[in-house]
Amino acid sequence: MSEHVEWSDTEAPAPPATAAVTPADAADAARLVAYGLQPKLQPARDQDYTELLRRYREDPAFARLADAVATGLGLVVLEVSPRAGMAVTAAEDSVFAVRMGDYARRTTADSGDRFLHGLAHLAVAALSFPRPEDLADDGYIGRVTVNGVDAFVRQACRRIEERAEEQGENTDPATDAPGLEAAWRIWARRSATGATKDARRPASSTTGIVAKALAFLTDSGFLQRTGDDGGGTYRTTARYQLQVRDMAGTAAMAELLELGVVPVTDGSASLLPAEDTDDLELVADAGLPFHS
Repeated sequence: MSEHVEWSDTEAPAPPATAAVTPADAADAARLVAYGLQPKLQPARDQDYTELLRRYREDPAFARLADAVATGLGLVVLEVSPRAGMAVTAAEDSVFAVRMGDYARRTTADSGDRFLHGLAHLAVAALSFPRPEDLADDGYIGRVTVNGVDAFVRQACRRIEERAEEQGENTDPATDAPGLEAAWRIWARRSATGATKDARRPASSTTGIVAKALAFLTDSGFLQRTGDDGGGTYRTTARYQLQVRDMAGTAAMAELLELGVVPVTDGSASLLPAEDTDDLELVADAGLPFHS
C-alpha cells in the first residue's frame, strides 16, 4: 500500500537558474544601443536591428543589460519599439549631450544668439504637437514650416509686449539680457529674412535660425523634410514625439504656454503646463534637445 503524501509535504520546484551574461550578450546589447545612436536608421530596413529589438522586448535579462549599457554611456532610454527603434536621449553629463552654446557658435559668434536658437527649438516643439492629445497619440504626425515657426514666435513677441505694457514693465531690456522673455524681444527686433548679395537667407535672420534648427532636427532623425513650401516643410518622427514628451513639463515650455499664444485654429490649448509654474525660472541655454 503506497503512502499518501499531502501536497503541502512536497517540495516546490526550484526556480530556473539565471543564465550568466556572456560577452556575446554584452556585444549584442551594445550593438542595440549603437543602433539607437543612429536616429535615421529605420528598424524595418535592418534585419539585425529588428531582431535585437525583438530580443529586448521578449528577454527581460537582455533588456536590463541593454539599459545598463545605455546608462553607462550617459543615455536615457525613452522607448524601445518597432516604430521608434531604441530611442535614446543624452543625459546632461553624457559625452553625447549637445550644448546650446556649442550649437549656436557653429552659426554665429554672437553669444546672445544662443537664446534665439533655443527659442526656435522650443517653438518647433510647441507647433509640432499643439494639443495634449497630439502629444499623447502615437500615430500623430506634426507638420511645421520655417515661415510658420517664425510667425508663431513673432505672435508670441506681440503678446510679450502687450503683457509688459499691461503690467507697466520695461519693454526695452538690454539685448544681451538672459532669459526667454528677453530672447523674444530680441527676436522681434531681428529681421525675418534679411538680404545677401546672392539672395540667400542670412544665418542671423530669424528664418535662418529656424531653418538651422529644423535642419539639425532632421539630421538628428527627429524630423523629415517633405517640401519647400513656407521656406521648407517638415514632418515629425516617433523619436521627436518622445523627445517633446520628455521636455513638455520644463520651465521653458511652461513660460511659452503662459503667454496664451494658441498655435492651432480650433482654440485648443497647447502643451499642458507644469503644475505650480509661478516660481519657475528659465535656465540660460534651455532648448530642446540641448542641455545648459
